[in-house]
Amino acid sequence: MTAPDALDPARSALVLVDLMDRIVALPLEPRKGTDVLAAADELAAAFRAAGAPVVLIRVERPGVAEQPPGSGLVAGLRHDTDLEIVKRTIGGFQSTGLDEHLRERGITTLVFGGIATNLGVESTARAAADLGYDLVFVEDAMAALTAAEHEASVKLDFPRLGSVVLASQIKFTTA
Repeated sequence: MTAPDALDPARSALVLVDLMDRIVALPLEPRKGTDVLAAADELAAAFRAAGAPVVLIRVERPGVAEQPPGSGLVAGLRHDTDLEIVKRTIGGFQSTGLDEHLRERGITTLVFGGIATNLGVESTARAAADLGYDLVFVEDAMAALTAAEHEASVKLDFPRLGSVVLASQIKFTTA
């Protein structure tokens, strides 16, 4: 895994996808949802400390009167300064205003984590690549329903879209 140069906190954002109780609780591979959540919490704290935005994306099912239990973000994940985006498709850009929010802040690099690697994370990342963002994928802050699905994204798809790193490799430039 090749780490990118240190990230500019003024131009980088952490994007965490579908860290909701009902999704974190699923049987996931190659790590448990609670392990993904712990890595995401550490990344979010580092981004906030560096003054970089944290974007939390969660899904709502369209056309239903009430969302299933556990459809909110995991308690304690969201801080007042974070941007919460509600999606109604697999990816986080379609009809959510996410691109506009990021561009208003001058963001050019997105760092991804979340569940599921090959679904919400990859769909959001593919749209981000189409929109011209530089992408970084934090392998140990993601999981999928099977190890094979996770590995296909991490080893085959993500390297074509950006850099794949471990959480410990994320560093920021200093002014």
